[in-house]
Amino acid sequence: MIYNVRMRINKYIAAAGVASRRGADELIAAGKVRVNGAVLTQPGYDVKDGDRVTVNGKLIEGAERLVYYALNKPAGYITSARDEFGRQTVLNLLTDVPERVFPVGRLDYETTGLLIITNDGELGNHLTHPSGEVWKTYVARINGHPDRRQLEELRRGVVIDGRKTAPAQAELLELDGSCSFVEIRIREGRNRQVRKMVEAIGFRVLELQRTAIGELRLGRLKEGSYRKLTPDEIEYLKNC
Repeated sequence: MIYNVRMRINKYIAAAGVASRRGADELIAAGKVRVNGAVLTQPGYDVKDGDRVTVNGKLIEGAERLVYYALNKPAGYITSARDEFGRQTVLNLLTDVPERVFPVGRLDYETTGLLIITNDGELGNHLTHPSGEVWKTYVARINGHPDRRQLEELRRGVVIDGRKTAPAQAELLELDGSCSFVEIRIREGRNRQVRKMVEAIGFRVLELQRTAIGELRLGRLKEGSYRKLTPDEIEYLKNC
C-alpha cells in the first residue's frame, strides 16, 4: 500500500535518523551524500523509489516512505492513534497499512466522514494550523427547519464557548419530514464546532458527516473504507 511519492533528500535522511534536516544539508554540501553511486550536488533532490542513498559510504535503510489515505470514518471510533479507555480508534480500520500513521485533525466520536490519514507531519501541521484557510464541508441532519435569518446567523458567526465563530457558509439542502439537511462550511477547527453552532441557533444535530476538505471530496467511499490519495490530491493538499 506504499504510494510512490517523492521525498526531499534532506527529509529522507532525517527520517532515517541520520541527521536533522539542517545537518543533512551540511552533509550534502560536504559531498558526503551519494545517490546511486554519484556524489549528490543538488540539495533539492527528490528521492524516488529504487534510489540507493548513502551517507559517508553507509547505505540508508528504514527511511519510511510518506503515505496518504482518505478514510470515511464511521461513528463509534475516536480520532486518535490510541485510547486510554480501550475504545476503537480510526487506525484500527487501516488493516493493511504498515507505516506508523496518524489522523489529521479530529472528528468527534459520533461524526462520520472524510478524514486524512498520513505519516507526513508537515502536511498535518499545514492542514491543522490555526492560520489555515482550508474550508471543511459538513452535512448536518438537524431537528427542525431553520429559516433564512437563522442561516444568516451561521454565516455571520455565532457565539460558542464565549467566543464568536468566524464567518461560515450555510445552505439548506432539503427538508426531511420534521428534520432538515444543512450544509455548513467552516475554516476553523474548534471542539465540536458545527454541533455547537447549530445549537446556538436553536437546533440539535442528529447526524453529522464531513463531506470535503477543501476540494478533496468524500465521494462514494463507503463508511469504514479508505483509499490512497492520488498524486494530484496530495499536491493540492500541500498547497491549499
